[in-house]
Amino acid sequence: MSDDVLHFPDAANPVGLSDLAEFAPQLAQTFVSIASDIALIIDNDGVIQHVALGADAIPGSNAQWVGRPWIETASGGTRAKIGELLAEAQSAGVTRRREVFHATPAGHNVPISYSAIKLGPNGPVLAVGRDMGAVAAVQQRFLVAQREMEQDYWKLRQNESRYRQLFQVATDAVMIVDAEKLCIIEANRAAVELFCSPDTPGGTLVGQSATMGVLKAERVGVEELLVMARTSGRPGEIRVHAASGASQFSVLNATAIDMSATPFRSADKLLLLVRARASTPLSKQPSATHLADFVEQTPDAVTIADSSGRVLMANPAFIAMCQSRAHHHSASQATSVIGRSLAELLGDPDRSLDAILEEAKWQGLSEQRQATLGLDSASRFDVEISAALLAEGDQECIGLTLRRVEQRRDAPSTQFDELAATLSRLSGQVGQIPLPDLIRQISAIAERQLIETALGQAQNEHLLAAQILGITVEDLWLRLHNLDTGGMNLAMSAQRTLLN
Repeated sequence: MSDDVLHFPDAANPVGLSDLAEFAPQLAQTFVSIASDIALIIDNDGVIQHVALGADAIPGSNAQWVGRPWIETASGGTRAKIGELLAEAQSAGVTRRREVFHATPAGHNVPISYSAIKLGPNGPVLAVGRDMGAVAAVQQRFLVAQREMEQDYWKLRQNESRYRQLFQVATDAVMIVDAEKLCIIEANRAAVELFCSPDTPGGTLVGQSATMGVLKAERVGVEELLVMARTSGRPGEIRVHAASGASQFSVLNATAIDMSATPFRSADKLLLLVRARASTPLSKQPSATHLADFVEQTPDAVTIADSSGRVLMANPAFIAMCQSRAHHHSASQATSVIGRSLAELLGDPDRSLDAILEEAKWQGLSEQRQATLGLDSASRFDVEISAALLAEGDQECIGLTLRRVEQRRDAPSTQFDELAATLSRLSGQVGQIPLPDLIRQISAIAERQLIETALGQAQNEHLLAAQILGITVEDLWLRLHNLDTGGMNLAMSAQRTLLN
């Protein structure tokens, strides 16, 4: 294409651009009606001769521009781009697009993307522009929506992390190990249930080797984990199998566990904080919803506090415990527990909480300590508190589980009352039914009762129920299947025997 001739495809004769110069105003109006928001006719001196506007008029771009140099209508540093447009139109005939800002009477800058064509060597310049304000508004709305989505995503991730941490405080097995001797100094109830086998002396882990709770073939790996944590000063993790309730040499029916070891100092002594939890395949791991259900519905008050005892996160049972003791606070004030000290929220007349926090901070674990809490003498209540150091992150935290003593002492469940009554009736059949049959019937009834209790606590979530019972989810399914067949037949047989 030359500067003076525009060739149309399949046209018999070329059209001279100079011939279009006299129709420039009509061309400008045609352009804005079909493909642009504004069109300008500019003479060879760069002065606007005509303005054509589309349906959505650009504020300030009206007849007031006629007779003014085009460059004067632009704002700020974009005036140079108009000079470039005019120079390129003069030399090449057609220009690339350039974005120019025009100031409106309201003081806003409207971005217009211009391209221009010169109508013949001596003709005017036709500049056609698109209002980019609408595009910018869409982009801005997109950015706002994207930020909101990111905020919602991170809020969801934070909630999931909160539920997972509280769940681990309530369920993880925790042991404190002497880093030099690799023997257990202290262990919580979950560790005893997970690692103690029937032949463990006294049913306790204290004084035992830190490797005694896993299969013999995997004890070397656990020892290497502990030694590496001791020498490197860094935490480590390994997947092994608990030996309790299984052959010491086979993974068959053994519980797979993830075990971590984190070094920390108590005075001048190096200790290892060993945590263990049942390991499950990714497809069977508890979802965020299931974790949330457990944390929200467990009757135990669970909280995580910093080293000074100020609450970082808590479950509803803990908040309810604070509310029930804070008679002189409103409900909204009582639920604002984050950042407040445990003693302020629950009352600590005997400074038991301070002692428990110190013990957990320096010894790694404070297990099943009895304490009397209450903001005044009329609101005293007894609790059993377990506290464990959480040393995995940058911030040293302490996880606490509080259980009302009177609730546990005064509330034997109706289901267990019925179980006791059934056992009493079966005892009356001694001499009438062979002992092995009686034992099988009693075992089936007791096992069903315990599994139903665990399922109730876990809201019928099998994985959580298995963790509560200290068995694998596969073992739980097998037991349920057996109970639904042979176990149920035994129980029905016992009932028929009693009725007869």
